[in-house]
Amino acid sequence: MALVLASTGALIGRPNGRNFYLLKEVVPQLRCDGLEFMFYETWHDKIEEIKSVVKSLPLPVVVFHLEKQIGEHLSYERLDEALSIMRLNCGLARDLGAKKLVLHLWNGVISDSNINYNIEAFGKLNEIALEYGLLLTCENVVCNNESPFVHLCTLVEKYPDISFTFDTKMAEFHKELPLLYDEKYRHVVDNIAHLHVNDCTCAYKDWSNLRVLPVGHGIVDFDRFFSFLKEIGYDGTFTTEATCFDQTGFIHIDRMNSCLDRIREYLK
Repeated sequence: MALVLASTGALIGRPNGRNFYLLKEVVPQLRCDGLEFMFYETWHDKIEEIKSVVKSLPLPVVVFHLEKQIGEHLSYERLDEALSIMRLNCGLARDLGAKKLVLHLWNGVISDSNINYNIEAFGKLNEIALEYGLLLTCENVVCNNESPFVHLCTLVEKYPDISFTFDTKMAEFHKELPLLYDEKYRHVVDNIAHLHVNDCTCAYKDWSNLRVLPVGHGIVDFDRFFSFLKEIGYDGTFTTEATCFDQTGFIHIDRMNSCLDRIREYLK
């Protein structure tokens, strides 16, 4: 049975000080099966606090979103830093009970400009994940140079057993959602182990409009998307990352629950 998850990154961010203690108030009100925990680079000295808070929550951490700076370090060929952060993240993910990891293999302004180095380094990251008993999934993150699907194809050729997280907003940004339904790319689709179900209103590579919206509030064709998932028998995990805090940091729980409910309706 598919699990529908809420991203903690949709609930806590810069406007509310990335205050993970807010999760104790918010999480009991969520209508989901579990959480995808988003880890930030500013939390390296707060590991024990995070464990204490998260383990007290009524919902399990099913997926752990690795620190995004891992991919950025790789793009600058700072392999030792990337591997060190990877180990720290994996240790926390394991202790929180997560089973899957989401990786930005490339990230930041430098993005995929050094993609061959990043792809080569994936094997080392995966070795660490396996040491901790975790499934590492590579996300179709937006690109400055090429496009995510191109890189997913390269990755699956080099690492046939690789797992992917597929994000609908990222795909829409590059107008690559139709590729998901093309039989030519079934070898990529078959390796998808996790989905980020996000909406948006962005035009092709519209960097000024990267806001993550709830399902049904943008232009993503979710009717076709969910019909396709039923056709191929996808029964993996789903996460919504739709931003639910405003500029003051106030968390709109109803916005998150509405999105979660809509995803469940599609899955019926």
